Order: sequence, then structure tokens, then C-alpha cells
Amino acid sequence: MVLISIKQRGNQMDKIAQDLRFGLRQLRLNPTFTVVAVLSLALGIGANTAIFQLIDAIRMRILPVQKPQELAYIDLARGSWRSGWSSTRSARFTYALWESIRARQQGFSGTLAWSAARFNLAEGGKVRFAEGLFVSGDFFKVLGIPAAIGRTFTEQDDQPGCGSPGAVISDSFWQSEFGRDTAVTNRNVRLDGRLFPVLGVTPPGFFGVEIGRRFDIAVPVCADPMFYEPGKNRIPLRTAWWLSVMGRLKPGWTIQSANTQLQTVSPAIMQETLPPSYRPDNAKKYLANKLSATSGATGVSQLRRQYENPLWILLATTGLVLLIACANLANLLLARASVREREIAVRQAIGASRQRLIAQLLSESLLLALFGAALGALLANLLSRSLVAFLTTQANQMFVGLGIDWRVLGFTASMALGTCVLFGLAPALRATQVSPASAMRSSGRGLTAGREGFSLRRVLVVAQVAMSLVLLAGALLFVRSLQKLLTVNLGFRPEGIVAVNVDLRAADYPKERIGEVRRQMLNELRERTGAISAAEVFLTPVSGAGWDGMAWADGASDAHKLALFNQAGPNYFHTMGTSIVAGRDFDERDNLKAPKVAIVNEEFAKTFFNGQSPVGRAFRQEGGAGRPDDVYQIVGLVRNTKYYELREDFRPIAFLPVAQADDPLPVGTFVLRTNMPLGEFYKAATAAVTRVHPGIGVDFTVLTAQIKESLMRDRLMAALAGAFGLLAGSLAVLGLYGVIAYMVARRRNEIGVRIALGASRGRVIGLVLREAVLLLAVGLAVGTGLAAWAGEAAASLLYGLKPRDPLTLGGAVALLAVVALFASYGPAWGASRLEPMDALREE
Repeated sequence: MVLISIKQRGNQMDKIAQDLRFGLRQLRLNPTFTVVAVLSLALGIGANTAIFQLIDAIRMRILPVQKPQELAYIDLARGSWRSGWSSTRSARFTYALWESIRARQQGFSGTLAWSAARFNLAEGGKVRFAEGLFVSGDFFKVLGIPAAIGRTFTEQDDQPGCGSPGAVISDSFWQSEFGRDTAVTNRNVRLDGRLFPVLGVTPPGFFGVEIGRRFDIAVPVCADPMFYEPGKNRIPLRTAWWLSVMGRLKPGWTIQSANTQLQTVSPAIMQETLPPSYRPDNAKKYLANKLSATSGATGVSQLRRQYENPLWILLATTGLVLLIACANLANLLLARASVREREIAVRQAIGASRQRLIAQLLSESLLLALFGAALGALLANLLSRSLVAFLTTQANQMFVGLGIDWRVLGFTASMALGTCVLFGLAPALRATQVSPASAMRSSGRGLTAGREGFSLRRVLVVAQVAMSLVLLAGALLFVRSLQKLLTVNLGFRPEGIVAVNVDLRAADYPKERIGEVRRQMLNELRERTGAISAAEVFLTPVSGAGWDGMAWADGASDAHKLALFNQAGPNYFHTMGTSIVAGRDFDERDNLKAPKVAIVNEEFAKTFFNGQSPVGRAFRQEGGAGRPDDVYQIVGLVRNTKYYELREDFRPIAFLPVAQADDPLPVGTFVLRTNMPLGEFYKAATAAVTRVHPGIGVDFTVLTAQIKESLMRDRLMAALAGAFGLLAGSLAVLGLYGVIAYMVARRRNEIGVRIALGASRGRVIGLVLREAVLLLAVGLAVGTGLAAWAGEAAASLLYGLKPRDPLTLGGAVALLAVVALFASYGPAWGASRLEPMDALREE
């Protein structure tokens, strides 16, 4: 029995090999069809695999640490309240909260904290940033990351008041900055002007715990005071939010049990860490906060929050493209099956079983799918890396591990198998269902060319048109949304504006001189760059950074409302191109000795003064507990401007004079309007800053580039959705053209008779186009309903448009209809030029 079974399996393998060789011969005999089919599949499978690869990298892949499934991410529960200074994208906890959590938690064998940072490696002049981390002493121990060279931190390295802590560097930084020097632990690295001895190097595969980012240098949390002037570091401040926290579960503990324990001790932790500056009403909200624990196996990621939904939408888009490509190939295979019908009938007549013939036909489809998947995998790698490069900017260095894992391989394999079944099975079944006698009686014209076979081709074309309309409508939605964002009223003119950011910490100026130095620097910048206009500002618009607080009109009993704040110097509004509606600009009178003043925007006047002119009136800004409220006299009213991002509605903004800052920071930002080439401007501005002090670091931000980067997600969706929409539309039009051309060939004799009996060319063209219009109308009707339904998934990604925007849907319908009818006119015109005698002679 065993020998018989082995022999049967051997015979089966021989049959499969024969079928594959037969399929290869058929593909070689039809090179044009083979190339079109393989390229269509490669584009569809490649696009799907590329998007899935990105989803896998930022959503599914676990951290390269020891037992990542034991990690939990600790955070404040949704709806929690906090207020204060957030200085990093890691701003989830204060140092006091981190200490209290570490002391009171019970479900973790170890906890760790970190904070993202950027360190300047240069000694002065143009800055050169490295991606940094402040980490707790047991950060690497809890993650299970040993040092490849030297050692990592211990709890002893992270003690309050640490004098000269060391640094742990990544493998990539070791290579780029130290040339893989094995004696690197005897060398130092300069961070913001301070030297740190290198303690060790991490293994090559470790990039940190944040997906989309790769750290270069890590220093202990206790080193934070070294980067600030005395008394200004974040460790003692209970309103400085800058740390993120993770823990490793103890044996027997789960995420749910750890979450329950943290929520139980939350009241005590909040009470212990309550900032003394909070007023009673805010203290009550803070004390109601709860902690939560969620899985940390896949790390944390700002990139994930920003791009996860768009990537799922793009995966659905590429899936539709692949379905359209499969429908196209199924149509082509149906046409080939009708040509080979007599051959198949003869083979059935001499004893070939239907199952055997289906297997042979499917082997051809399987080979096409395998070739398409192989080429698609190469295209996927290229496309995914291109997408990461597209999203990476100088200010936002993105790191995404795009290696091939079992999920990506399984996805690609399932794509290959699925496409084989989708476009190969129906034609194979259709080609083998006709009896040999019927096929022989057809005199070579084929029965799959009949009503039943042709109906299947019509259904496929209708499906293609419907799906392509969905993609085309989606593409137009994203393109129009981006267009609206690009033309939105900013309230200022960004063209020609360059922000010069300076770091004065290395110069070690006393606090009372900082204002004077910044004024001197502004004059130097204005003179040496020949700027059209220049001014100082605290926050540049659309940078994502902000400063808010509670405010109300002086003397009003209305509830306090949230307002946004900024600091600006004289000439700022003129430099930015923002109109002053009433009152005056800041000037030299607005200093520390003068009463506090402010300039507000129109939305501020609307919110706090019922739209009346606020010039000459006053408002209050809420002070901390035990501190009096700040009172500002309004001296000017300006047009509304965007603050955080382009998508936001105009919000109330109050501008305060830079010169009236009670506690000036050792940093500064100057905005200059210039028409000088950027390269020359950078050199002149750097020379101006160096002239004031050679140790001052300088960096530049082009405002138009900053705005462009803020629209990165919108540009990505518009570009990819547009490309896939055009590809889908092209495939659908090609499918319609093929069906109409096939219909003309099938009815060639009938058309010849009609022309011989006196039918005009116009009548023949109308006869053919009626078929195209019918298919197109059904497809567009179905597609319009699908597009209106599918558009809701993208509602949160659109700006200034509704998912069912009638203009967009109508435009997509009109565009697809015009192109499809134009393509169908070719076969119709050819039919009208048919010579009756030629057609009748074939009969």
C-alpha cells in the first residue's frame, strides 16, 4: 500500500510538471499577452505588498528587545487633564509622576522612563543635530539590551545631581561618527557644548522603543540640568511634562491586572504629585486623573498615530486596483479561451477529463501569478523605500525597518494564490463546459463567444468601471482637499521668510544681558543679510509648537476661555505680512518698566469682546496658585493667522512683547524676509551670529518648507490616491475597449450585412456605442453608490470637503465617462469602415 501511495504521488507530481511546462509553452507563444498580464499583476501585487510592508513595520512588528510581549506602556487614561510645559513628543509624565509610579506600582519587575531630545554636535556656528534620548538608569536592563562594546547604564549612573554622566551610543552613530573605532569608550562626544564620555555601544538591531525613530545618543535622565541654566531644568518642576514610561510584567501578571493595580493607586499618585501652582478648580481635575497600562510589545509611535488610518485606506485602494487588474486578465483569458475552444473540444473528444483540462489552464494562470508576484515583490521593496524617503525630511528624520518577515511573505504568497484563482478559474471553467459536439458544429466561431460567455465579460467590465470610479472619486477628494489646504488663508505671507534659530547657552550670558544680546543679533542679521524686513518672535506659525492659557476680559464675569499666546518684537507683523487692523505695533516703549501690553487678533476680539474693537481695553491671563493674574492692555488688533496647523479654524491669539518677558530664555528666533539665494543667506546669517559670539549655535527654517512638511500626510494621500486612481481608470477603460472590440469582431458578419442593406456609418457607430453606453451606465451607477459609501472612511483626512461632495463625484463620473466613450469610439469607427464583401466572404 505504501509503494502504491508513493507511486500515485509520483504520478501526480509528473502531471503537475507537465502542466507547468505546457503553461510555459503557451505563454512563450503569446509574448504580448504574457508581458501585459505579468506587468498588470506586478503593479497590483507590488503596490499591495508595499503598503502592507509599511503597515507591518509601524503597526505589527514587535520591538527588537528581550521578550517584548512582557512590556506594558504606562500612560494617563483617556480624558485625563494636565497643564504645564510640554517640551518633547515624549511628554506624558513629569519627573515627580515617574518617581511615584516607580515606587507605588506592583505589577512590574522593572520600569523605565525616556524622553526624546535633539543634541547639537557642533561646537558653534551651524548646528548639527543628533537624535537623542534621556533614559532612566535601568532603561537598557529592563529592555534586556546588552552592550555590544563597553557597558550600558545602571541605576548608579542615574542618581540626582550626577556630576559627569556618560553617554551610550547606537551602532549606526558609532559607525558614522567614530568609524567603528573599537576604543570608542576612551573618547568623548560633545552634546550642546558639553563633553560626555562614551560608556558603550548598543547592538546593531536596537533603535529604541519608538517606531519611526532611531536614537543616536542616550544620556541619563539625571543629566537634564546640564542642558539648562541653573534652576531651569525639568526634574524639579511638577508642571514639566517630558517623560514616557514602560514596565516589564512580573511572572503571573497580565496587562489587565497591571492596569487595575495602577488605577487603584492613581489617587495616591496624583495627590503626591499635585503641582502647587494649580488653582483649586484645576487641582480637582488633576486629582481625578487615572493611570492606564496597555501592551508595549510594538513600542510607541507618533508615526503610527499619524499614518495608520491613511495606510489602511491605501491598502484598500491598492486592493481594488488588483481586483480591477484581475478582472482585466479574466477578460483576456476568456477571449483566448474562445479562440482555443475547438482545441479543447478535440482533447475532450479523445479522452481528456475536464478536471485535467482545468488544471492545465490554471497552471498557465498560476505561472502568470507567480511571475507577477516575483516582480511585484521587487517593486514593493522599491515603492516602500520611496515612500519612507518621501516622508523623511531634514527636520524629521524617519527610520522604518522594512525587512521581509513571515507576515510580508505570507501576504505576498496569498496575493499570488488569490489572483490566480480570481482571474484564472472562471475562464478555465467556462472554456471546458462546452460539449465537443457543440464546439465542432460552431465552425470555429466558439460558443464562449456566445451570449453566456459574453455576459460574463460584461459583468467583469461593469465591475471594473464601478471599482475604478470609487478610486477616481477618492483620488479627486484627496487632490481637492490638498488644493484647499494649499490655498487656505494663512493670515501671513510665508514666501521669502526664513527663521534663524539661535542657541545662546554655550555663550553663558547672564540673564540680564540676554535681551540686549538678542537685539544686537537682530541688528547684525538685518545688516549682513540685507533683509527686506526682520523681527524677533518666540514661536513661528505652523510649527506645531504652542503656548496656551486661560484668559478673560478684565472686569467681565464670563467663564474663562482658552487662548493661545506668542511673543513678538517690533516689526513682526510687517515682516510676516499680517495687517494691523487697528491700534499700533510694538515699539521700544514696550519694555519691562512699562505696563504690560498685548496685540490680539480678530478671533480674540470676537471671543472675549463680542467682536467690538478691543484696542484700549484689557484682559487677564490666569496666574498660578498664589500668583496674581497678569493684566494686559490691548494696544493693537491684527488679522487672524494660523497657529498650530493649516487645518485648524482661526483661534484667539494674544501677542505679547518679547522685551516684556520676565524670564528670557537663552534661545531666540528671528524671522527675516529676504530675496537672497538661500545658500548666500545662510552664510551671511551664520557670519552675523558668529560675530556676536563664536560659540552660539544657529539653525535655519524656511517657512514655506515648514508649511510643506506640515502637509506631508495630505501630499502622500493625494499623490498615491491620484496615481492609483489613474491606473484603475486606465485598466477599466482598457477592459471596456477590449469588450467592445471583441463584440465588433463577434458581430462582424452581422455588421457587414447591415451595411450591405444600406445602414449608414453613423447608424453602425451608434449600434456599437449603445453597448458601451449601457455597460458604462450600469458601472457608473453602481460605482457612484459605492463611492458615496466608501468616502466616509476618509472623512477625517479631508479638509473643506464632505465625503459625498457632489462636485467631486460628478467630476469623477464625467471624467471616466468621457475617456471610456472616447476609447470605445475606436472599435465603433472601425466597424463603420467595414467592407460588406469582406465580411460576407468570411461567412
